[in-house]
Amino acid sequence: MQAKPFMNPYFAGFLLGLVLLTTIYVTGRGLGASGGTKSVVTSLVKNVTPEHYSTTKYYQQGEAEHHGNPLKNWLLFEIIGVFIGAFISGVISDRVGLKLEKGPGVGNKTRIIAAIIGGLLFGLGSQFGRGCTSGSALSGMAVMSFGGIITMLAIFGSAYMLAYFFRKLWINKQN
Repeated sequence: MQAKPFMNPYFAGFLLGLVLLTTIYVTGRGLGASGGTKSVVTSLVKNVTPEHYSTTKYYQQGEAEHHGNPLKNWLLFEIIGVFIGAFISGVISDRVGLKLEKGPGVGNKTRIIAAIIGGLLFGLGSQFGRGCTSGSALSGMAVMSFGGIITMLAIFGSAYMLAYFFRKLWINKQN
């Protein structure tokens, strides 16, 4: 069976905007995954190493932001819903499978290490920026926040600047 074509990106963006608008209307705040992750990590640290938790201001601030049990935090359900939705979308479009996508100039080991380092840096950056790209950029721009606009410009601007240095890993060499 051949995979179905991707959804029109303009229509997908429109649908994402409707989801964001609905989220702001229903919850009073935008989308974002780092808040749910932070509440789970804070709870784990509190239960596993209470001494470390009690002496670290970061974790106590995290708990103050996400009152009570992290399993009752709606942001955690958002993250779970993203995974379930992605899986359902993959099943519907016949794209479920494990594969390592990479350019011709990079090996499997390099790709995996780069993905892990990139993910860690992005997670660290989301904490420095007080939210992930969904929360800071998309939700911020949806409410015309100057910080959201600057965040989006910084994300795309830095990506364009860095892409030049990594392009050879993804582009086929022409003879």
